[in-house]
Amino acid sequence: MSENLDLVRSIYADWERGDMTRVDWADPGIEYVFADGPSPDRWAGSPEMAHGWRNFRSAWERFRAEATEYRELDSERVLVLARFSGKGKTSGLDIARMRSEGAHLFEVRGGKVTRIVNYLDRELALADLGLEA
Repeated sequence: MSENLDLVRSIYADWERGDMTRVDWADPGIEYVFADGPSPDRWAGSPEMAHGWRNFRSAWERFRAEATEYRELDSERVLVLARFSGKGKTSGLDIARMRSEGAHLFEVRGGKVTRIVNYLDRELALADLGLEA
């Protein structure tokens, strides 16, 4: 297993417990992208990444991301196929009743994550990367 894969697995271990507070793995200039969903957007830098993530999570109760598969795409990219869970604070909608299979693309250089692309739609992630399920 590569160091990049180990790093991404450690990040996901926190996320699976619902702990999204640790950011020592992030490069200070990290680019954080929501590629799809209700509010596609991008942020640059750790403080902006935290703001974007808090904004997204503020709409959900008990939001979790559970890795279902890890794929090392090359020496700098790790794709995590994931299942999301949580409940809308306003709507009460259970995310599991919607399309709850997404993905996160991590780009790692020098032991730090330099970019994360969040996909709420796994099929879009695979298509963007030219991959198959």
